Amino acid sequence: MRKNNKPKKTTHKTTLTGTLDISRSGMGYVIVPGVEKDIMVRPNDFNRAFHGDTVQVQIDKHASPARRTEGKITEVVQRRQNTFTGTLQAQKHFAFFVPSGDKPVPDFYIPADKMNGAADGDRVIVKLVKWDKEDKKPEGEVIGRLDASGVSDMAMKELLLEGGFPLEFEEDVLEEAERLPDTISREEERKRKDCRDILTFTIDPVDAKDFDDAISIRNLDNGCYEIGVHIADVSHFVTPGSILDKAAYERATSVYLPDRVNPMLPERISNELCSLRPHEDKYTFSVIFQVTNRAEIKHKWIGRTIIHSNHRYTYEDVQEIIETKEGLNDKAILLLNTLAQQFRKERFENGAINFSSQEVRFKLDEKGKPIGIVVKESKEAHQMIEEFMLLANRAVAEYIDKIKINKAPVPFPYRTHDTPDEEKLLPFAAFAKKFGYTFNLQDENAVAESFNTLLKEVHGKPEQHVLEQLGIRTMAKASYTTENIGHYGLGFEHYCHFTSPIRRYPDVLVHRVLQQCLDRNIVPDKKMEEKCRHCSERERKAMETERAANKYKQVEFMQDFVGEEFDGVISGVTSFGFFVETVLHKCEGLVSVRDLSDYDDFRLNENDYALVGMRTGTRFRMGDAVRIKVAAANLEKRQLDYSWVHEPATNPTKEKKATGKNKRHEK
Repeated sequence: MRKNNKPKKTTHKTTLTGTLDISRSGMGYVIVPGVEKDIMVRPNDFNRAFHGDTVQVQIDKHASPARRTEGKITEVVQRRQNTFTGTLQAQKHFAFFVPSGDKPVPDFYIPADKMNGAADGDRVIVKLVKWDKEDKKPEGEVIGRLDASGVSDMAMKELLLEGGFPLEFEEDVLEEAERLPDTISREEERKRKDCRDILTFTIDPVDAKDFDDAISIRNLDNGCYEIGVHIADVSHFVTPGSILDKAAYERATSVYLPDRVNPMLPERISNELCSLRPHEDKYTFSVIFQVTNRAEIKHKWIGRTIIHSNHRYTYEDVQEIIETKEGLNDKAILLLNTLAQQFRKERFENGAINFSSQEVRFKLDEKGKPIGIVVKESKEAHQMIEEFMLLANRAVAEYIDKIKINKAPVPFPYRTHDTPDEEKLLPFAAFAKKFGYTFNLQDENAVAESFNTLLKEVHGKPEQHVLEQLGIRTMAKASYTTENIGHYGLGFEHYCHFTSPIRRYPDVLVHRVLQQCLDRNIVPDKKMEEKCRHCSERERKAMETERAANKYKQVEFMQDFVGEEFDGVISGVTSFGFFVETVLHKCEGLVSVRDLSDYDDFRLNENDYALVGMRTGTRFRMGDAVRIKVAAANLEKRQLDYSWVHEPATNPTKEKKATGKNKRHEK
């Protein structure tokens, strides 16, 4: 027998860590930071991992470059989600739980003693108890039932859980929060600058309960004004490694839905201990500026303080004082507003980009059903708070950036924003040129200046909305990282988030590092970049959840208008149709290309952001005014279907008043 002299085939395996993304088809893809292409994982190789989990995946290092890299999950490093919503299928001595959602999740086995009173067919919340290697199915426990009468409430809870945000805090977290003292101690008083005798007030939305920032102002003998930006000292109560800290880090952010807030911290902290309520002494972390009447900053002081808020204003209160020039503390507010507008003007002159996106607020009835939609306006009262918060965030980042430990930067969660993506910028500049707007792409400063010129000139014109939206899409996403590359959109070399620690975990991290630097007792956090990535991921997931919740409420609102016509503006174009946002309610729906086939054969022209009819030359381009009819409103899919009304559209800048059913929603 002849020997086979071929060398033995050897494999070289390597293990990477990333996030598992499971598509609707059931195929998995592991997204690994720094690796260009996702690693494909077949369902049989998930190894008990769920969508969104951080996993270790093993791949063949020397696989053919022509084939897509495939891998097998060897370990679940961290679960993104431990609680799920779905339906219970009860048997005599046990039950199966079928999770809901658009991502495939295996059924859970529920022992009889873990059903907690739930019955067959109930919509329930189930917590993952264990999934051992020898178990075919994960084992769960029913921790709550969803009231089927509150369909909207159920939908909001499901969105939060799908995003990996727990609906409630564990008992031990709540107990730890309750044990925290609510009195100002003598020992703590001695460590802090006392600002309680200075005029101080908060300015927040009318329905806010967590006041995490306050402004103080007084005249100084040297002719300057002393302006303090005071931020709730959450890090005093939430200490590293505590149960509270772990719960806050897991969430990393509060989530703001149309009918509720899913908080990062228990109410005992967010609405009581740390909320800068009027007529109460509170611990704060402050940046105090000496400012001339020309908005020149002569001196900055950063440190821990105690404040006493004299008054709680709403944005509407302050706006009225700005417009009428009279009211409680009118001189102080008018001065602060004058300085803020000077800071704002200087910021845009120095390269900040003046993007303004429209946000909507839903008017809800007592059951949470939307009965109206209001477009939020950013007025001078909002800009005043924004400018002083930006000032404080920038001052803290500048202070930290100067400090070195062993000649290396201090690990710190900067808030960064990269320059625009050239691949997106070039077609946008070409598109803007069709409307007569020229872009200078010579360097980053020229691009920022071109954006500001465009945004100023386009204001009030029919193409304003489309150019603003497309301009925003050219921008990189802001994120948290220890690498200080600056914030392009704001035009700042140094920037961080310091001013909202009640609702953002990175701000808590900033406070901790800042205090170490002030104490000159720096203990570098080797896991800071990992924490930054986690916070960025949670922020993105919160934004996705908020968008999905807003979409749900839009669909719920528009259910009452099926069959009615509205003026709209084309907000997006794809090969399968075009999206239209109604002028009156800002509700977006799809006009499918299938429904246009009776008129023409439409094809996508990517360079022109348009669908073009092959026979008639009819064009549907982003920013065009169109008339649509509401064809369907599918709550389960969070989807609005519109049909095109083949008639001349009215000018979208002149909103047409609603008729029929609409009237009751406009009251």
